[in-house]
Amino acid sequence: MTARAIMVQGTGSGVGKSIMVAALCRILHREGYKVSPFKAQNMALNSFATLDGKEMGRAQVVQAEAAGVLPRVEMNPILLKPNSDTGSQVVVMGKAIGDMTAQEYFHRRGDFLEIISRAYRVLSEDFDVIVIEGAGSPAEINLKDKDLVNMKMAELAQAPVILVTDVDRGGSFAWVIGTMELLTRAERARVCGFIFNKFRGDPSLIRPGLDMLESRTGLPVLGLVPFLPSLHIDEEDSACLNEGSKVQGFKSSNRADLDIAVVKLPRISNFSDFNALEREAGVRVRYVETAESLGSPDLAILPGTKSTMSDLLHVRERGFEERLSSLVQMGTPVVGICGGFQMLGRDIRDPHHVESHHDFVEGLGLLDTTTTFLPTKATYQVRAEMLDSSLPFFVKGHLGGYEIHMGITEGNSSPFLKVTERAGRKVEAMDGAVGNNGQILGTYLHGLFDNDSFRTGFLGYLRKKSGRTTPGGLADTDKNLPLDFQKVREEDYNKLAEAVKGSLRMDLVYKALGLH
Repeated sequence: MTARAIMVQGTGSGVGKSIMVAALCRILHREGYKVSPFKAQNMALNSFATLDGKEMGRAQVVQAEAAGVLPRVEMNPILLKPNSDTGSQVVVMGKAIGDMTAQEYFHRRGDFLEIISRAYRVLSEDFDVIVIEGAGSPAEINLKDKDLVNMKMAELAQAPVILVTDVDRGGSFAWVIGTMELLTRAERARVCGFIFNKFRGDPSLIRPGLDMLESRTGLPVLGLVPFLPSLHIDEEDSACLNEGSKVQGFKSSNRADLDIAVVKLPRISNFSDFNALEREAGVRVRYVETAESLGSPDLAILPGTKSTMSDLLHVRERGFEERLSSLVQMGTPVVGICGGFQMLGRDIRDPHHVESHHDFVEGLGLLDTTTTFLPTKATYQVRAEMLDSSLPFFVKGHLGGYEIHMGITEGNSSPFLKVTERAGRKVEAMDGAVGNNGQILGTYLHGLFDNDSFRTGFLGYLRKKSGRTTPGGLADTDKNLPLDFQKVREEDYNKLAEAVKGSLRMDLVYKALGLH
């Protein structure tokens, strides 16, 4: 079987390519097609460990969930994880192969193109339809001869291209026309239509512009997709944290509101760890960039990072070290996940210079642990059990999540979890550390708060500790139905599909795919 394909490219970064691919995947899935997402090369710090212990971009995991299939590394054969302004860790078919500058990466373009082609062929044999995502813009004239992920991928897949633009930013018509002008004739011939994304306002006001665009290009506007702020689909990178109200202080007169502050590190990774918390009623999650804006939250979190040592220095320079220590003395719980966990310890050692040129950096000293970086990266899906009495509350049963890290952390602090399974293999290992009578928690387990039982127990503990009531004024959290996060995610995918399908000329999309 050879899958039919369609590709979503954009006039720039952040215009909605990832979300549009997720929407098309869910639309086609609901109509009975076996559909897969594909992105040849993804540059992002949000990643995920597959069942077989391989690493891939989080955006393609979201798209796979929307398509109703398990994520697999062929959906994102190359992942670039920036660790400096000029270089990235390169992950190929789920395994890190080292750090490269842009020039070093481009020098191996031929090798990577073959890897991408092979991964796409494997998917093409297993699925009816592949929805391909581009990256950035296909009109970056300084990079077109090095392209692996936009028009070169469309050529390899023989895929028609939908060009998406973000009308909310302004200048969308110039963006579309400029992009088309910078494409070659053969590339323009692949474009089958345009989508104007994130529209709000009176559609009649934009209609003359759409008509003029269609007249000028001879191509249809496939749809005007509305701005959908009520949907909470995982974002691809941390640029979204600068939008809206996610980075700010906290003010609330609602006694039920819990204030959770996440330190926004320069190279924050896997911030999707906190999406489930954001969905909880009576909980406010904010991303803070200064010690002053940290304030006095009910919970402070140090998230994951691609560059633990340099981000730790940033934390120290910004005054977070003193503020976090002060919060601990006041009894405020502090949680560190992955890189944040490493920062909480006494020190971090990098004898092989895996992450930086530093041999040693002093940690925050809030946990009695030491982290040593190793050349081999750990990437596992994990099942674990919470250890009794490690925290002021206890959750029975298995917790799920995943590990992605390049260090081991050891010390005298009490462990948090007993890991029972990694990448489908039975193991017996300890994870994490607990200190200060359960007020400080560090763990390598990404996705911890996606577990409904743990999240509900933790929030109940925070409410009891702070004396806040629960949503609706109930005093006992057990009387509230806990949020079913997986159910909520499924509902969001369906709402996304319905909104996008209702906005698009789907007959033209099906025609481009050759399905109708």
